[in-house]
Amino acid sequence: MYAIVRAGGRQEKVSVGDVLLIDKVGQAGDSIDLTPLLVVDGSTVTSDASKLAKVSVKAEVVKAAKGPKITIMKYKNKTGYRKRQGHRQPLTQVKITSIDA
Repeated sequence: MYAIVRAGGRQEKVSVGDVLLIDKVGQAGDSIDLTPLLVVDGSTVTSDASKLAKVSVKAEVVKAAKGPKITIMKYKNKTGYRKRQGHRQPLTQVKITSIDA
């Protein structure tokens, strides 16, 4: 059994026991609910909104993490203007605990 869920503006394929990185939510040890978009159980595929309202995908926050460092360079020719900036996206590592259909 697996589900396609909306997590942090993206869609992720998850099953019980999977660990994935999503945008920052909650503290370590918290339990969160993810919005299911599609549930596949053997040969049964559920994508109807009224049936998906009864499905719950629960996850537990494992720890906070950071994404890879991104370097931003701004440069203007002939003026001596150079600016360097870095960014690391805050992420959360979550473990899927249950998919209740």
